[in-house]
Amino acid sequence: MKTYALVMVHIASAAILVTAACKGPVGKLKGEWRSKNSETILKFTNKQITMDNDSPIPEDYFVKGDTIYTSFEGNQPYTKFVVKQVDDHNLKLLYPDSALVEFSR
Repeated sequence: MKTYALVMVHIASAAILVTAACKGPVGKLKGEWRSKNSETILKFTNKQITMDNDSPIPEDYFVKGDTIYTSFEGNQPYTKFVVKQVDDHNLKLLYPDSALVEFSR
């Protein structure tokens, strides 16, 4: 009985940790974002990002910390975008060339 209780406690703790880890910027990024100057449109899904200004071809991405890593068809090295701010209506991205671009929904 003690073993069963300990196993259940560990499973519950793991579920809480996984849930907390998944509530990072990825959930807030999903959707369509337009730059303040209306030159760029970003579309985030669960696993892909599409930039309508450069190439409308979706790229795979993942988020680690405050950085978005993209790769076209799995090619490396990854392109890095740093998330400076993200909330329900605003997104500030630092592009690889150090340009800060502001987006809104």
